Amino acid sequence: METVLDPSRDDLPLTANTNHILVKHYALDLDVDFENHVIEGAITIFLEPGSRCRNLSGADEGSGQSESSESCKAETSAPCRIPVTNPGAFSSKMRSNDIVDCDTSEKDTSDKNGNHGSMEQTYGIFRSENCCNPENHEIEDFLLILDCCDLSVLKVEEVDATAVPGIERFTRSAQLTNVSRDLRNQIVHELVTLPADCWKEQLYYYACCSQAPGCGELLFTSSTWSLQIRKMGVKTATDFPHIVRIWYKTKPEGRSITWTTDQSSRPCVYTMGSPINNRALFPCQEPPVAMSTWQATVRAAASFVVLMSGENSAKPTQLQEGRLSWNYYVTMPMPASTFTIAIGSWKEVKPESYSLNELSTVTSFPPSKADSRCASGICGHMEYPCRFQNPNTASQAIIPYRVFAPECLQHRCEENLLQLIPQCLSSAHSTLGTHPFTRLDVLIVPANFASLGMASPHIIFLSQSVLPGGSQLCGTRLCHEIAHAWFGLAIGARDWTEEWLSEGFATHLEDVFWIEAQKLSRDEAKEQLELKALLRWRRLQDEVQNSTEEMQVLRPNKDETGQVSESGASVVKYGLKPEKIFMQVHYLKGYFLLRFLASRLGEETYFSFLRKFVHRFHGQLILSQDFLHMLLEDISEEERLGLSVEDIFQNWLDTSGIPKPLLEETQTWAESRLVQQVNDEVTKWIRANVRARKRRRREKEEVCEKLLPDQLVLLLESLLEEKTLCPRILQSLEKKYHLREQDAEVRHRWCELVIKHKYTKAYEDVERFLQEDQAMGVYLYGELMVSENARQQQLAHKCFEMTKEHMDTASAKVVAEMLF
Repeated sequence: METVLDPSRDDLPLTANTNHILVKHYALDLDVDFENHVIEGAITIFLEPGSRCRNLSGADEGSGQSESSESCKAETSAPCRIPVTNPGAFSSKMRSNDIVDCDTSEKDTSDKNGNHGSMEQTYGIFRSENCCNPENHEIEDFLLILDCCDLSVLKVEEVDATAVPGIERFTRSAQLTNVSRDLRNQIVHELVTLPADCWKEQLYYYACCSQAPGCGELLFTSSTWSLQIRKMGVKTATDFPHIVRIWYKTKPEGRSITWTTDQSSRPCVYTMGSPINNRALFPCQEPPVAMSTWQATVRAAASFVVLMSGENSAKPTQLQEGRLSWNYYVTMPMPASTFTIAIGSWKEVKPESYSLNELSTVTSFPPSKADSRCASGICGHMEYPCRFQNPNTASQAIIPYRVFAPECLQHRCEENLLQLIPQCLSSAHSTLGTHPFTRLDVLIVPANFASLGMASPHIIFLSQSVLPGGSQLCGTRLCHEIAHAWFGLAIGARDWTEEWLSEGFATHLEDVFWIEAQKLSRDEAKEQLELKALLRWRRLQDEVQNSTEEMQVLRPNKDETGQVSESGASVVKYGLKPEKIFMQVHYLKGYFLLRFLASRLGEETYFSFLRKFVHRFHGQLILSQDFLHMLLEDISEEERLGLSVEDIFQNWLDTSGIPKPLLEETQTWAESRLVQQVNDEVTKWIRANVRARKRRRREKEEVCEKLLPDQLVLLLESLLEEKTLCPRILQSLEKKYHLREQDAEVRHRWCELVIKHKYTKAYEDVERFLQEDQAMGVYLYGELMVSENARQQQLAHKCFEMTKEHMDTASAKVVAEMLF
């Protein structure tokens, strides 16, 4: 029986047997039921034998997926659903031997309701590593193992591709006669291996096949983390049906989906990058090596807009009974975890002063960088219609984009966000070159969204917290998510424990993009980058002091990084630890490593290399050594300055704590002009606080400098180190810098000051922050409770009661542990 994992301490299992069989395409056909908080329908999956099974069976290679050595055990299974026509004819204590004697023909074995049997029987499970072994002459059938959690699977069936009109073009015969399993599988093989320039035809036949009739139900079992499917008598992945349709429905409590209301109190639902990814949205292969394409038809009431990670800007089709149908697709193979959907009464925020055509302007690269674009050359990824091979897209600085938000936030988006998007897209393009994706939707998600932003193919989620307080927080966060188009999406980590390959790069590039978007001078850029580095240094120090050592390592699997079991199953180390969601060590140490490399090698050399790296590895999955080896091989021995991959592993990726090379840089940041300006302001406020505490007669107040948002953050963090600040000083602070009107990063530090010094007049600021800025508010609950002040604890309980119904599940759990 499957071991039930403790989500408070265990690793996240990736159970799919991707070495044996791979999903090449998903076709989803779903209905959204807001009344019952359920998404239901069918998913059709198109399969090809994996690299291990092709080799064993003598079939041709061609997957492009790497075969890894064994390091993990495959998951064992819970009970299997056995189709029976008469449930009463079987004992609930049936032995495993009884099941072997069941009818193994392909006839329909479902009950009168079309579902698999109403009982669950325990039987001897087959070890997945035996499923493709040609020397294994025992009775085990092949298992297709999919990652699945919090789903109700109703029925699984093989699909008859031969019933699709015109499908004979994928066979060697003009007419389909003597239809067999081999013929059906041949059709799928020909379909999934069509050349890239046939993508429209391929999508058409994928859609037709997904609607084709079934030709026999398959046995399946659902366990905590997986769905296991078999066809009796089929021993290998090569002979297993290559098109399978799964009828299922989600559960309201499913951990991949958030049902809530938006800021205009309208119902909505969205998926998020939860610890379990998309396995509670649809059965899938979660290991990142399972690169697939997808298409989806989603039906919802006509009042809703469906947004999705798709290449097309979908236009809805009118159905009967006041419903609309939306269709999206992608042709670039990506991990299933990158699929995202958001359904709500969103309103498109359109610019008033210029047209969409102007937003999509095609501009040329600056001449100084044009020679670094690597516009020619063969791509290293599996075949798909690639933008990097299209000369027209190479010069497209601003891809078409749209902005969606709840109606009540439209004005805020018009004021700031709309103007920032073209600036940020253009600056990203001038840094890295060709945008990997054809278009971009930006959605302001509900208040319970647990992060400031999340990037998926063709769509970015932004928290409402980035909108107030000017352009700084909104611009930097937008740049961060745009950077993920290259690092995290177009180039992914082959092992999810190497999050720094996504978040470290995005954090480093957000600064580069934002500096470019602001058109700062060289000196201004240097000052802002040093200030940002100091703030992140302070955060990293705090994180190291307040987390366990094993959680501070960027490559926790070290030399075993990227290794999986014989079947392809693996685990994500610490993937289910609740505190991991709130940690930023992979952002911060990754950022400092890349900053260190750029400084040592020189900005021009480093970014010239980065453009070459993007061109070489887009559309592929990488490990740390892929990046580091190419970096050091690309530069001369003299330019390396003694750098080696082994030293970088030892100093930055494989150890906890502060990397040693980083300790040498901090003094430079502390001496920068913007930091010194803040230090002078801190001194003024400390002097004023001393005078106020001594109750001296009010003296002429000192003039305060106008500070940048990042300077305000540093100012408030410095004042947080003071043991006491009197109420008059706190009141003056808020008035001088208009702290209630600043961005969420500044207001968070203001709330910390209010809590620390029990400044009751500003408790309403804390209450507002905990309701409107939930993506950042978890830490404040802890501060309210640690103070052991009855009024503050009452405030924490009050805010939690007001928000807990819609609060992000992981955040709510952490807060509840603080409060109760």
